[in-house]
Amino acid sequence: MKTLLFDRLETPELGIILLVVDGDQLCALDYSDYEGRMLSLLKKRYGSVELLPTPNPCGYSQRVQAYLAGDYEALDSIPVNPGGTEFQRQVWLALRSIPVGSTISYGELAARLDRPKASRAVGGTNALNPIAIVLPCHRVIGANRSLTGYAGGLHRKQWLLKHENFLAHTFCQ
Repeated sequence: MKTLLFDRLETPELGIILLVVDGDQLCALDYSDYEGRMLSLLKKRYGSVELLPTPNPCGYSQRVQAYLAGDYEALDSIPVNPGGTEFQRQVWLALRSIPVGSTISYGELAARLDRPKASRAVGGTNALNPIAIVLPCHRVIGANRSLTGYAGGLHRKQWLLKHENFLAHTFCQ
């Protein structure tokens, strides 16, 4: 059985955020209303898991709180281990290259990965991102500037983009 460190971070903006750490690497960050999905992905990846409640594992809960308080660089140095296929890891890690306060389309992200025809695959991979916020899939939008989907709910995606000072009124609804 794999033991992973686990914390619940209560936030007024986004609800309860769940953090899971494997060793010193963040391997999951999700929202409490999607806990079942998160646990399913962890079991698929690790097999049998035990979540050991740990306040502020490796200081990562504190860093998420700092980000929510406006320190946009607080998440940059958190080591991540999202698992997944080679393509999925490429997509997820490329999300970190999108600057705070900006967005790109799925097609633009696919082009950055030298796979200009893979926008649908990039979108599907984004939907499976196991480390929300830290791997900022919320910064990827539709080609028509619409918010499109967000596994944590569009209201959270919109809040995160507003929080990062991206002008939400530029989106098609």
